[in-house]
Amino acid sequence: MIPMTLSRIAEIVGGTLHDVDDPSAMVTGTVEFDSRRVGPGGLFLALPGARVDGHEHAEAAVAAGAVAVLAARPVGVPAIVVSPAQTTGPSSVMALEHDADGSGAAVLNALGLLARAVVDTLSAQSGLTVVGITGSAGKTSTKDLVAAVLRGSGEVVAPPGSFNNELGHPWTALRADEQTKFLVLEMSARGLGHIAELARIAPPKIGVVLNVGTAHLGEFGSREAIAATKGELVEALPSAADGGVAILNADDRMVAAMASRTAARVVLVGQSEGAHVRATDVTVDDQARASFTLNSEKGSARIRLAVHGEHQVGNALAAAAVALENGVEVAEIARILEDTKAASARRMDVSDRSDGVTVINDSYNANPDSMRAALKALVSMARSDRHFGRRSWAVLGEMAELGPESVVEHDAIGRLAVRLDVTKLIVVGTGRPARAMHQGAVMEGSWGDESMVVPDAAAALKVLEAELEPGDLVLVKASQSIGLWTVAEAVLAQKQVSE
Repeated sequence: MIPMTLSRIAEIVGGTLHDVDDPSAMVTGTVEFDSRRVGPGGLFLALPGARVDGHEHAEAAVAAGAVAVLAARPVGVPAIVVSPAQTTGPSSVMALEHDADGSGAAVLNALGLLARAVVDTLSAQSGLTVVGITGSAGKTSTKDLVAAVLRGSGEVVAPPGSFNNELGHPWTALRADEQTKFLVLEMSARGLGHIAELARIAPPKIGVVLNVGTAHLGEFGSREAIAATKGELVEALPSAADGGVAILNADDRMVAAMASRTAARVVLVGQSEGAHVRATDVTVDDQARASFTLNSEKGSARIRLAVHGEHQVGNALAAAAVALENGVEVAEIARILEDTKAASARRMDVSDRSDGVTVINDSYNANPDSMRAALKALVSMARSDRHFGRRSWAVLGEMAELGPESVVEHDAIGRLAVRLDVTKLIVVGTGRPARAMHQGAVMEGSWGDESMVVPDAAAALKVLEAELEPGDLVLVKASQSIGLWTVAEAVLAQKQVSE
């Protein structure tokens, strides 16, 4: 964050100073909502949580070096206090859990206002470029690739993991300072208007829309509603005359149609003939790593990705398009993409045990689109010339937030596992969606006892411990709330992982 006085912060967020002896005291450190991460010169956010209220940690935060606390009530230490009734700013449409009295919404709203002021200042003074990325799947992988291809052109700030909501978005924006050239942001949503609000917090110059799938279908109600929300990103971009660029997936009909919703210049990416940045001659190796020829008006290059899964081709094209818009040469883009491995944990993270068992830990999150991509990567590795004949295991948990379509979508994933000829399917869970996934596999008709349902991660691990053989491939994937990464980590821990 750029250095700023307490009086200036209070002015920006519409707050009042309490227990502040010196209004000219400067915040020079980071803005944190975890009191354990506060350092000298920082600003602490007092947010309500599931077990504790951040206001109760205000004193500890100041003792750790925070200059002040951004709070919804006086806390006995230097504070900028905003009213719980003040919910008309950037984050006003987004609900915050554990916020019965509105104090969290007030602090969150103030955070958004502060982030907007910092982004506006940096854009005007040092030419900060904000890149926004949205889509039903692939946001985090693409964010990591975009950050990688831009780093050679200047300092990049990007969120860790999937820090992409009404808290993580402004928190990340406030990491930018006078040295930051690029601010790369994921933009997630749980309903109409959410991406528009995030765009108001940190107005993007370049917007990337990857796909319109069925993630969060239960909250949106339809793919059309999802498309309407994802398109809020391109609507928020400046005009082409002002440098706005919308990078759209030409291979997704709903995304390509967003070209009519933006005043920005449109760049299409994909494998379709009409794409401006296009992949041709796509192949996949024995580790499910894709190679392709990158074609653009500025040149072409053959690229062998270091990340796993054929679906990463589209993510890499989006990253390449962003880099091209910022003057990076095609040859340099190819070099960086070939050297860039997954930066965020538990996303197609492939590791080998010393006995040859390969674990694909893709357990951070799951939706129907990413499930399909992960299963295809699993069988691609199992069927490769090098590893032909390896047994493939899919340990799958429930996909959350699919609403009325949940049973149908889980049934379809079970059937797909059969069609792809996965050797063994372990479905983890006791609810209807888990049973539907197992039943879909059984009803597909080509299996006997290849599919099983177990109640929890411990039961899944017990099966694997008893039945895994050297050389087997194991995919672990589910929504984050299921916590299946414990299975992947335990399987790897059973043998020394090879270098």
